Amino acid sequence: MTDLTKMTCIEDLRVVAKRRVPRMFYDYADSGSFTEGTYRANEADFQPILLRQRVAVNMEGRSTATTMIGQPVSMPVALAPTGLTGMQHADGEILAARAAKKFGIPFTLSTMSICSIEDVAQHAGPGFWFQLYVMRDRDFIERLIDRAKAAGCGALVITLDLQILGQRHKDIKNGLSTPPKPTLANLINLATKPAWCMGMLGTSRRKFGNIHGHVKGVTDMSNLGAWTAGQFDPRLNWGDVEWIKKRWGGKIIIKGIMEAEDARLAVESGADALIVSNHGGRQLDGAPSAIHALPAIVDAVGKQIEVHMDSGIRSGQDVLKAWALGARGTYIGRAFLYGLGAAGEAGVTRALEIIHKELDTTMAFCGHTQIGQVDKDIFRPGTYPTA
Repeated sequence: MTDLTKMTCIEDLRVVAKRRVPRMFYDYADSGSFTEGTYRANEADFQPILLRQRVAVNMEGRSTATTMIGQPVSMPVALAPTGLTGMQHADGEILAARAAKKFGIPFTLSTMSICSIEDVAQHAGPGFWFQLYVMRDRDFIERLIDRAKAAGCGALVITLDLQILGQRHKDIKNGLSTPPKPTLANLINLATKPAWCMGMLGTSRRKFGNIHGHVKGVTDMSNLGAWTAGQFDPRLNWGDVEWIKKRWGGKIIIKGIMEAEDARLAVESGADALIVSNHGGRQLDGAPSAIHALPAIVDAVGKQIEVHMDSGIRSGQDVLKAWALGARGTYIGRAFLYGLGAAGEAGVTRALEIIHKELDTTMAFCGHTQIGQVDKDIFRPGTYPTA
């Protein structure tokens, strides 16, 4: 049994998750495309940004509370949409949604989740958002949007940077597929993960819950895999966003923005927010880190649309730095997946506790008691990226 009180940073949770989660699923979460240069830069580029320590400042009455697209949140953090979350731990999406609800932050369910929209809706809080991949099967997409609406999702997050799939070498080498390939190496690795195996044997949720049973002609995991492989739509364009917005009728968040030109188009689309994101370094390797792309996008459209950010956030200090550079919300993916893989719902809660503690303490040392007061004044001059 892992003593979560001894887990003092996200890296501690990662080490335990790597030990407990089968290699193919751990690597699926903890990898980037091609050389993984952008994946590494997302995290590393926070480090040169230096903070100004202030002293003799009254630190009582601190609050990290704010809002994201009008939704009250205990800190400017949401759980990002991550595919196959239910393969990091049995019923993973449900457990993560519970943890987010208790902590008072949004949970975003991926189209490629293991637990279905309907499953998660029974456990999620008011900040239950749904992430949509636009696929060739428009009839399926229409029904998926309608299901998210019926489940009470408060926002639709449209991911625009997966028209084609970036190549992730680890997935190919591990034989990650639908269904997973039962290679000797994978079977041997599974034999070393008894707790994970027992958890998966104890649940019926082992397929893509939003897809299986909802697509014509898909009857088992093998033809589900073939259907999914051919569904990401390279023709995706802003006209599709307009169509989706009309069908949805609610709040829209555009995910995958890395350039000011696209940010302006997101504003024109009528979206409520955009997410500066390079998909965690899983798509275009060689792109800049999200934290480096953030200032130019805030400068271009920050007064017209709520700007959020994901990719690379591993600490509360990262959250504070992104906020000070203009992000009015951040998303954690791998950070909560490490907690989930390490200890289920309790592990996700511990990840959130760690990030909140780091955010709160750092904010105080920088001379602020309210997150809304924090701006670029917390940085040492010349150490942070500018537009």
